[in-house]
This record gives sequence, C-alpha cells and structure tokens, in this order.
Amino acid sequence: MGLAYPSSPLSVFLEIAARNDLVVIAPDAGKGGWSDCFVSSERAAAKDDVAFISALIDHAINAHCVDPARVYVIGVSRGGWMTYRLMAEIPHKLAAFATLLSGMPPPGHDRLPTTPLPALFVGCTADPLMPYHGGKHWYAPRWVPAVRGIEETVQFWRKLAGLPATSQVTAIPQDDPQARTHATRVTWGDRTDRMQIVLYRVDGAGHAEPSRLKRYPSLFNYLPGRQNGDFEVAEVAWEFFREKRSTCISADEAC
Repeated sequence: MGLAYPSSPLSVFLEIAARNDLVVIAPDAGKGGWSDCFVSSERAAAKDDVAFISALIDHAINAHCVDPARVYVIGVSRGGWMTYRLMAEIPHKLAAFATLLSGMPPPGHDRLPTTPLPALFVGCTADPLMPYHGGKHWYAPRWVPAVRGIEETVQFWRKLAGLPATSQVTAIPQDDPQARTHATRVTWGDRTDRMQIVLYRVDGAGHAEPSRLKRYPSLFNYLPGRQNGDFEVAEVAWEFFREKRSTCISADEAC
C-alpha cells in the first residue's frame, strides 16, 4: 500500500480513505501466496485464507465501527483470484467487488460463485501474464492455470446478475494523445446504487494497473507491458463502490 517500491496504484486508496473516512485493510498473503480459487481443496483447508479475510472483516466491524453493509473487496492478478474465491464462499459479507488483471477459472471448475454482486473489472489486451482472451500463453510455466477471458468473466457476472446484454459504452479521454494505450468503459445497469457490472477494457496495455499518479518505472514496460495513464484505477473503483450496499445486511446492524 505504497510502502514498497514501486508504489502500487492501489495505494491511492490511502488518500481516498483520508477524504472519505474509510477503513482500508491490505492483507498479506504470506508464504506461498493466496489459497485462491485455483488451489486444491487440501491446500485451501491447510491455509484457509477465506477464514483469514472473513475474520479481518469481522474485526473491522467490531473494532472500527465499519458499516457491515458497506464492505468491498478489490484484488489484482492473483489477488483477483482470491477475490473470486471470496465471492464463492462469503458473498453475504460483501456489498461489491473489483478485480484487476484477473480472469476467473474456466467453466466446470468446482469453486464458482453463485450469488450475484455488483462487480468492476479491469482488463488489458496486451497482458503477458493474464491473457485478456483467456487460456494461457504458450510461454507460461506448466503450473500456471488456464483462465477465462476477461470479457467471458464479465459476462458470467452479468448473466448471474440478471442484467440485459445491452450495455453503455464510453471511450475514456486519453491523457496523452501520443500514448499507445487507450481505455473504454462498458456498463451494464444504469443505477449506481443497484446491481451493476462495469468493465474497463484497456487496449495495448500489459499487466499493470492504470494510474496517472503511481507510474511504474519505464523498464517495467519491457516486462509486464505498458501502463495506461488515462484513469486512476483506485478512484474509479471507489466511485463504483461508493453507493453500493449489501442486500444481505441491514445498515442498522452497524455500530
């Protein structure tokens, strides 16, 4: 959350929290990474990260007076995979979620979500680690799983939410007209306080969260790929979350 180099674009959430009186929790996956939606049942039982994050949510509600109807989760890359597992196992504790640069497991997987929730997705078409169109890159190690494409993942959630296929498409103005990336926002559901699915498609960008303020070093462009600077990903995530409320929890349950 901004304490390491290079500073993550999600560290902007610290500034958002200061402006809006939010509680921000950034859990560490620890050794071996998250027990996410792709791990075996044995691994999930041995390292129960769902229980870990669920306990953090309970602590935030009990110790910091967080509104239980306004709990949101955002994850990047493998953190997105962990987010999908949370959506499958504790959706009743959440009001909305966002995943960045992260495709879901393919159809037929044994740990898929069944509860609709408002969702925000960010996918980059030149991502060398998380293929935008799904599958896996030919150069990926054997242990890296194949994933659904970002748009297929979005459609999974759009259908689960019962939203019509008709969408609103908006081109995001380019911050730098000479840049080799550009972004488009696609929205299903026109009420910001209700069920809504949103996709930010970033053409030409790689495995890097879009940001104007938190720029990765130029050398980074030769590895995970270009970073888009047309929008601040933490800010658009907060705007998406701001009016969403859980339908499972009454705000009266807050302290």
